[in-house]
Amino acid sequence: MTNAPNDGAAQLLGATGPDSGPVLLVCEHASNLIPARYGDLGLSPEDRVSHAAWDPGALDLSLYLAEALAAPLVACTVSRLVYDCNRPPEAPSAMSEQSERIEVPGNRGLSDADRAERVQSVYTPFCEAVTAEIKARKNRAQPTALITVHSFTPLFHGKERPTEIGILHDTDTRLADAMLAASLKVPHRLVERNQPYGPDDGVTHSLQIHGIAHGLPNVMLEVRNDLLQTPEAVAEIGEELLGLIRPALIHLGLQSQGSAHA
Repeated sequence: MTNAPNDGAAQLLGATGPDSGPVLLVCEHASNLIPARYGDLGLSPEDRVSHAAWDPGALDLSLYLAEALAAPLVACTVSRLVYDCNRPPEAPSAMSEQSERIEVPGNRGLSDADRAERVQSVYTPFCEAVTAEIKARKNRAQPTALITVHSFTPLFHGKERPTEIGILHDTDTRLADAMLAASLKVPHRLVERNQPYGPDDGVTHSLQIHGIAHGLPNVMLEVRNDLLQTPEAVAEIGEELLGLIRPALIHLGLQSQGSAHA
C-alpha cells in the first residue's frame, strides 16, 4: 500500500494509477486526532476516543477493501469533531457543539474566522484530495465508482439499532440497487437501504459533491461498529461486502467477470 500524506488533512492510501481497480474509496471519519492548535476541544479522554470523535473500525475496513479491490483510498486524518468532512461548511453539524450526549465545549461560539480556518485547513484540502484522484482517473478514462465507508453505534440515544450493514444513497441509486440485489448472499446479515441514516439526515454530502456531481455511481456503507472490533471481524465483514460490491461493479459494466477476482 502507498501512503502519501498531503498537508495533513487527508492521506491517499492504497493502489493508485492506471493499474488500480474501478473503485475509489473515501473514509471521512478515519481518525480521532485533534491537532494541537485546537487543544482538546474541552473533551474528556473517554470522549476523545468515542464514536463521537470518529468511526471506529471504518479505516480498518476501508484498508481491507482497498487491498482487495486494488483501490485508492482517501482518508481524513482529523477528528470529525474538529470538522466533519461529510458536511458542507454551512451545516451546523460540520463543527458540532454536541454529538448525541457528548458536549463539545471547544466548538461553542466559534467566530466566522474560526469556522473559516477549519474549513480551509481540514475540509478544503480533504475535498481537493478526493477531487484530484477523480480527475486523474477521468483523464485516464478509468471507470470509477465512489464508495464511502462509515461505522455506526449499536445504540443511539438509548435506542437499539438492529441494522448491521446500511447501504445508503442519495438521488443516484445505481450502485446501491445493485448491491442490495446481491444481499441475498449474506442472509445472516440485516442489510438495509438508507439505514440507520438517509439523505434526509444530511449524511450524503460526500456522495453529492464527489459522486453525483462527477457522474460517478456511488454508495455510502454504514457498518455497525460492534462488528468491526477485531482484525478477524473486519475481514469477515470485508469479505461479505466484497460479495456485494463485485457483482454490482460487473452489473454496472465497471468491471468484467474475469477481472473481479484478479
